[in-house]
Amino acid sequence: MTKMTDDHCTARAEGIDPGVWKVAAVVLVGPFMTQMDSTVVNVSLPVIQQKLHSSLATSQWIISGYLLALALMLPLNGWLVDRIGAKRLYLGCFSVFTLASLLCGLAPTMGQLIGARLIQGGAGGLMAPMAQMMMARVAGRHMARVMGYAAMPVLIAPILGPTLAGEILKRADWRWLFYLNLPIGILGLALATLLLQRDLAPVKRRPFDHVGCLLISPGLVALLYGLPRFRAWDGPSVSLVGILLLAGFVWHAQRKGSDALIDLRLFKIRIFSTAAATQFSANGVFYARQFLVPLYLITGCALSADQTGRMMAAMGIGMVCSFSMIGTLTERFGCRAVSASGALLSLLGLLPFAGMLLEHFSSVWAVVSLFLSGAGQGMINIPSMSAAYAAVPKEKLAVANTAINIVQRLGGPLATTVMALAMSNVASDVPTPGPSSFLFAFGLLIGLQGIAVISASLLPRNIHREDAVVT
Repeated sequence: MTKMTDDHCTARAEGIDPGVWKVAAVVLVGPFMTQMDSTVVNVSLPVIQQKLHSSLATSQWIISGYLLALALMLPLNGWLVDRIGAKRLYLGCFSVFTLASLLCGLAPTMGQLIGARLIQGGAGGLMAPMAQMMMARVAGRHMARVMGYAAMPVLIAPILGPTLAGEILKRADWRWLFYLNLPIGILGLALATLLLQRDLAPVKRRPFDHVGCLLISPGLVALLYGLPRFRAWDGPSVSLVGILLLAGFVWHAQRKGSDALIDLRLFKIRIFSTAAATQFSANGVFYARQFLVPLYLITGCALSADQTGRMMAAMGIGMVCSFSMIGTLTERFGCRAVSASGALLSLLGLLPFAGMLLEHFSSVWAVVSLFLSGAGQGMINIPSMSAAYAAVPKEKLAVANTAINIVQRLGGPLATTVMALAMSNVASDVPTPGPSSFLFAFGLLIGLQGIAVISASLLPRNIHREDAVVT
């Protein structure tokens, strides 16, 4: 049973302690480094494949292996924080990621490179949720404002990464793409050691849920591996195994209660479950849009890849613009108003594309629509994430952080797979799909965005963490 008081999630006129900004600046070095690394590797994959004399099917595991390692480690986040302590775990992950970057650069074969990337994924996958949790611990009611400003460097990384990769590949060997992480990692490790506060509470010796780990981690890996390969021979069977394992974890966790790897009773808190649903749908729309819109522009409108890339940049610019204002807006209008308005703005940004499918393509409208979609997308996540963190008792932050990150990360591959299946069915009937062939897929995307609008509208206007009770 849950008990919540509907008060303000952010303090409006109070200042923020400078120590909070120090913590935010330090812990975001990790997510910045992982984001930069991901974009650099994505752009450089063909070059690495050629240099190491590997097939595309094998070399794509540089990316897929990282994502699967991330999914494998993510459920362990809450238990590791309770067992080791937040600061020690963060420093450990930072050290391992930096060392793995060196191993990537030194790898003489594709197999060894993939192995080093698996190590990176395991460490890097824990750093982003760890950054969120450590900011939540010190920011309190100011979480939305702090995250709004602090996330700016992480948003810049995907814009900077491809450009930097191109410049490095012009002048040096591909290995320097990974060596780039070394000075950043050493600097971030030194700053984290000096500036992060010691763990506030005594380290808990919570027993490890071995059965839960053996169910949820392989289940997530199987699901995230199988969904994008749903039309391949092994996709459906692997996905089914993942679903069965996750269902087994739900049954196990309900019996285990607070001793489970993830305490499912958190989802009985209405605000937390609503925020998780908002995160799931918003993340799904983000990745589905990233998949569908470039496909429409290139195959449906016959635009070149560089023209499409420049148009898609409008969405990133929109996100950067809204992120800079998100804290102030949340403090003034509350979590529900900002998150729901962002979801609605993102929905409005999709409607011109539906019109262009029936009429004629307009590059101006496409850029405006993508900018609005990006600005709206940037307004959804932080207020809903802040509401989720504020809705649970402080001692439950670690397991809550793990739970909501798992739900959020499942939205992307699920929605993208639905879009891919919709378009593959069209492609089987029409070898060269025109603009009208995208109507069904865009209709699905608009419907998913509508779910995000409804979910965000159910968030509370105001809450206090102190009033959260889980029994």
